Amino acid sequence: MVAEQVYVLVKKLPREELFALSDQMRRCAVSIPSNIAEGQERNTTADFLRFVGVAQGSRSELETQLLLCERVGYLKREDTEVCLGLLKEVGKMLNTIVSRLSNNKSGQ
Repeated sequence: MVAEQVYVLVKKLPREELFALSDQMRRCAVSIPSNIAEGQERNTTADFLRFVGVAQGSRSELETQLLLCERVGYLKREDTEVCLGLLKEVGKMLNTIVSRLSNNKSGQ
C-alpha cells in the first residue's frame, strides 16, 4: 500500500525531480516490502532480521523524503498524510517483527 501511495505522489513532483527525488522515493517504497519478502525466504532468523533492518532503513528514508517534499513546497501535508500514516504503521510492524524474532532467537 505504501508503494502504491508513493507512485501516486511522485506524479505530483516537478518534472526536474523525475530522475532525482521521485526515483529515490520509488526505490525506497519498493525496497520495504521487497526486503521483508527476501528476508522471510532466507533460512535463518539472523538473515531475516538483517533484511528487516534494511526495510526499516528504507522506511525512514522515505519518511524523510516525504517531509522534505513538504518543506520545499513540492507536496502539501494533505498529500503526504496518508502515506506518512502508513509508514508509521509499517514501522510499528517492523519493530514488532524485530522484537519477536530477537526474543525467539535469544530463547533458543
